Amino acid sequence: MAFYSVSGSRVVPAGSGSNWTRAGLLLAGGLVVLALLVGNAGAAGGPAPVNLRTAAPFGVLGGSTVTNTGPSVINGDLGVSPGTSVTGFGPGGPGTVNGTIHAADAVALQAQIDLTKAYNDAASRSPTAPVVTVPADIGGLTLTPGVYRYASSVGLTGTLTLDAQGDPNAVFIFQIGSTLTTASASSVVLINGASPCNVFFQVGSSATLGTGTRFVGNILAAESITLTTDATLQGRALARVGAVTLDSNIVTVPNCAIGVTTGTTGTTGTTGTTGTTGTTGTTGTTG
Repeated sequence: MAFYSVSGSRVVPAGSGSNWTRAGLLLAGGLVVLALLVGNAGAAGGPAPVNLRTAAPFGVLGGSTVTNTGPSVINGDLGVSPGTSVTGFGPGGPGTVNGTIHAADAVALQAQIDLTKAYNDAASRSPTAPVVTVPADIGGLTLTPGVYRYASSVGLTGTLTLDAQGDPNAVFIFQIGSTLTTASASSVVLINGASPCNVFFQVGSSATLGTGTRFVGNILAAESITLTTDATLQGRALARVGAVTLDSNIVTVPNCAIGVTTGTTGTTGTTGTTGTTGTTGTTGTTG
């Protein structure tokens, strides 16, 4: 059986083995028993990434509405469905979308369908792993790849560090039963090859990024997402049924290649053989 423990602020393995028992979730003394999951194996035996499919190009995707105050910049597409309202972007709005706005069209509808698939995938990863006990506020921790489950709410005060341990394909999935809330000036930091393409926060209700937060990862929220003043997101804010609300934010979709297959370049044809020059005729004899 393998166990994980908290060494200082770092979650580290304390043993090894393959017969991991099913992890429960408990609340005790203000601490949350957190399950580190490894179901749906990806690279190096870790979890597979969550496939966002057609939702991948969207920096912001709302269910009911998308609203903005201030000079927000979305480096990616912006969409809403089944709602129709996008305010604070487009002609006359203070916000800028360096992509395409899809308001209740077929593209936004398909993106919402694929967001639901991705949300359900992230939420359903099997809890078959060691258990670690960490505070309900994940600020100050350094976590290694895996799937982390909280039964209720999660806070972030300070810095959460995600350590890929040299694996550029390492995946981090956070399953949060209720809300995700960050304090002002909090941050998510990636080290040792970790990629924002492979960080996912599946949130059971709503997510709020506090003022000046520097957040990294893809937020998949069942309800709404709020980015308060000057919060930045390197990832995606994807809300299934509620609103996405922005205020002077920068959202940048990471350059990911999940699900993209490149065709093999064809072999160049063989050059034909050059023909042999004909023999010169014999000169006739003079009469």
